[in-house]
Amino acid sequence: MAELDTKDKIQTEALAAIGDQQKAGIAVSMGVGKTLLGLKHMAKFYHDNARYLIVAPRKKIYAAWEEDAEKFGHQLLMKHVEFVTYRSLTKQDQDYDIIYLDECHSLKDSHKAWLYGFEARGGKILGLTGTYPVYKNTEKGRMCNYYCPKVYEYTTDDAVDADILNDYKIYIHQLYLDGASTIPIKNTKGPDFMTSEVKSYTYWNNRVMAANSPQQQQITRVQRMKALQSFPSKEKYAAKLLARATKKTLLFANTQDQADRLCKHTVHSKNKVSDANLLLFKEGKILKLAAVEQISEGQNIPELETGIIMHAYANNKKAAQKIGRFLRLNPDQTAQIHILCYVNSVDKDWVTSALDAFDQSKIKWIQAIT
Repeated sequence: MAELDTKDKIQTEALAAIGDQQKAGIAVSMGVGKTLLGLKHMAKFYHDNARYLIVAPRKKIYAAWEEDAEKFGHQLLMKHVEFVTYRSLTKQDQDYDIIYLDECHSLKDSHKAWLYGFEARGGKILGLTGTYPVYKNTEKGRMCNYYCPKVYEYTTDDAVDADILNDYKIYIHQLYLDGASTIPIKNTKGPDFMTSEVKSYTYWNNRVMAANSPQQQQITRVQRMKALQSFPSKEKYAAKLLARATKKTLLFANTQDQADRLCKHTVHSKNKVSDANLLLFKEGKILKLAAVEQISEGQNIPELETGIIMHAYANNKKAAQKIGRFLRLNPDQTAQIHILCYVNSVDKDWVTSALDAFDQSKIKWIQAIT
């Protein structure tokens, strides 16, 4: 009951902060009720001819709005709602009273003209997210700060302190790129050969530095990231961590093949028994599961105490989604989350940036034990 009272208080404060503003953004932690907050705002401005547009990054998010409307007695509102993905937003007409930007950090510059037109005709815009962009000079930061400027924030750590979410500890395992020749390279201009993680990383890092256009820089950065994700030393270390785990443990792998190599039970789009494996994991009939991105949001797994994350993009959104899977324990429990990091590479910068919004006193950098 106390938790419900706290959530209701947070939502009341958020709605008061929004008031009658034409443009506003709300950054609230998972577990607080972001969708319900949107529905309450919708109800506040309801009239018989109201038209609302909910914009989401994926169609599966639509169901959360419909389920919450049913659960909290807002079914009538759904008759006045249309849904669209961010990808298709610019194809919509602009004849809406209010648009709700769910996961508003998904905004891009390509949405600017449509939103400008919607704003010019007097429509209201409410952005909702758990991971409001930290940096204002990025594309997402600029878009959010202009079209849904943050007026209220309730962080993950606020939710932990209020016993809405359980506590957590994050361990960054510091690995070093391997100098041994362990990586086979196919050579179209001569015989195949072996190279090391150090040499491969140096090669791709130099390619990034030598890129002479934004497009080339983007391409080489992706190639460098994929090289880092494929290095065998992280995979070997992750296998050891998973073997030592004694509690329910979810491992986030980089690829489907990697997940299959690391764990007997996996969840990914090519595995025909993914749903069955996930159910076994939820029910506690298996204690170890490997997955890729598909399970990083939208799934609540009971008693999930331990996490292993092989790669943290320089993106607090993706980090928060993964870490959020481990914050649904009882408030008196503490989740243990392990993140692997190559400290003699750009990977260290990525991990540091990804965890920027988390309580730094709960993050410990430790030497990897091989």
